[in-house]
Amino acid sequence: MYAIVNIAGQQFKVAKDQHLFVHRLQGDEGASIEFDKVLLAEDGGKFKVGSDALKGAKVSAKIVSHLKGDKVIVFKKKRRKGYKKKNGHRQQFTKIQITGITL
Repeated sequence: MYAIVNIAGQQFKVAKDQHLFVHRLQGDEGASIEFDKVLLAEDGGKFKVGSDALKGAKVSAKIVSHLKGDKVIVFKKKRRKGYKKKNGHRQQFTKIQITGITL
């Protein structure tokens, strides 16, 4: 059984007991959260598809931890002009564990 769910503006294919890294979510570590924007669900070879989202379908998850991703360096340069700009960025992530899918 799996589902395709919209989490923080991105679509993920999730299954029970799966770990995911998603953009930073509100909530403390150990808190449980539910996602109700389930776009597609598969159960034993039978597919359910909603026009926008499946009615009554929910994906429950538990927040495992909050962390930062790897540093990304952005370097801009224009040759022969003396222009150099260096910038870095670390994305904030939340690690979640899918605890169940209800249809």
